[in-house]
Amino acid sequence: MALFDLIASHRITAVVYVAVRLGVADCLAEGPRTARELAHRTEAHEQSLRRLLRALVTIGVCRQVGPEQFELTPIGGHLAGSAEQSLKAWALFEGELLSRSWSGLLDSIRTGKTAAALAGIDDSFDLMAQNPERVKVFNEAMVALTRHVIPGVLSAYDFSPIGRLIDVGGGYGELLCAILKAYPSMRGAIYDLARCAEGANKHLNEAGLSGRCEFISGSFFESVPTGADAVIMKSIIHDWDDARSIKILQNCRQALTQRGKLLLVERIMPEIPNADTEHCSVALSDLNMLRGPGGSERTECEYRELLSKGGFKVTRVLAAGRSNVIEAMVG
Repeated sequence: MALFDLIASHRITAVVYVAVRLGVADCLAEGPRTARELAHRTEAHEQSLRRLLRALVTIGVCRQVGPEQFELTPIGGHLAGSAEQSLKAWALFEGELLSRSWSGLLDSIRTGKTAAALAGIDDSFDLMAQNPERVKVFNEAMVALTRHVIPGVLSAYDFSPIGRLIDVGGGYGELLCAILKAYPSMRGAIYDLARCAEGANKHLNEAGLSGRCEFISGSFFESVPTGADAVIMKSIIHDWDDARSIKILQNCRQALTQRGKLLLVERIMPEIPNADTEHCSVALSDLNMLRGPGGSERTECEYRELLSKGGFKVTRVLAAGRSNVIEAMVG
């Protein structure tokens, strides 16, 4: 029966996604509601919605209070868009984009090719860029995920020696903004494709950091801006195969001085995985890289070798929650 539950676990993703898409979690974030009230607010069929709520109770997202009302549990609270560490955007990303992509995992395992490559497109991000709505869903999901990574990174690493930090592939700048707030004397720059400029500048303005941080448009495959004491990249190298990763690292190497630092925030694949929740999470992320952009989750030894080929020497590997901060110096 344990195996049966594993086989059917995709249904849980669907249940959570539907609850988020309908806005059930947002409504319940305001307080307990009956199925009738929720059906009216979400424009859903009342009896069908009650059945969905019953399923949400069984997976710990909601609980029933009294004969009719439902409320969010502490876990379910993170599905509301108003939550401090909301995973609403990630639930939409998983339900709308990733679940569809994973339906073709068999083809990727058989061929070793990404979904984009199988569609005749070299870059999965170019494939996604053909649909602006998907780009928006992706970027908002990355912001949501980064918010959960930030506390671990700030706890694990002391950024105080760094005067100027460039977040390469930084998207809307969620990570860099958090670092700049924690280190008021630091200045920074977000470096990413032009399509991220509007969202990044908006975020900088809202955070009150536009005076200490700028957005620079460009591709890390072509170059990386100079003038920083350190470069940070979160969940960038795992997106790409070794050849492309080395190119990115070499561009970072050229942008840094002899005393420059490179900081990678990445998951690390265990050398010998076990039947463990954390190991399962990184292994599934690895398959997501295979199906998606074509990268992989690497072991610590593989990161050391990759960084060496890119012109760096690893100096420290620090645990930061589910992620790690890999510190490297120009080698």
